[in-house]
Amino acid sequence: MNDWLLSPEAMTFLISMLPISELRGALPYGLSQGLSPWEAYSVSVAGNIVPVLPLLLGLRKISALARRWNWGEKLMNWTIGRAERRQDLVKKYGFGGLILLVAIPLPITGAWTGTLVSFLLSLEAKYAFPAICIGVSVAGIVVLLASLGVIGLVGS
Repeated sequence: MNDWLLSPEAMTFLISMLPISELRGALPYGLSQGLSPWEAYSVSVAGNIVPVLPLLLGLRKISALARRWNWGEKLMNWTIGRAERRQDLVKKYGFGGLILLVAIPLPITGAWTGTLVSFLLSLEAKYAFPAICIGVSVAGIVVLLASLGVIGLVGS
């Protein structure tokens, strides 16, 4: 069991679940550990999607619970403040805007931000989840192609 937890697949999956790195950090990591492009893509996309539905369904309760403590209130305000700056794209373009918000491989975009924006705009999970999944899949393609040197990212 411990060998599996330390495997490149497991580490790639776990890194892709984290709110800061998401698949933008996990996919290049997986490639650097010898995973094939398809494996790195698949594992990163899957790991990035795993926290989305539980967050979409439970963020209201998590927010209320966290706000019971001073540190939780500060953390929620900071997190939501960052997401609020990104909600205009979704307000303007709806489903497609949410896909774009998640798909653009830049800081403060991605599945976690898309989930927070969905929470702020009170979007139903049945609407938000498919858009976030599509956005994660597109982001995975962009990051994979950039990691393989097929396309250049900002500043190239």
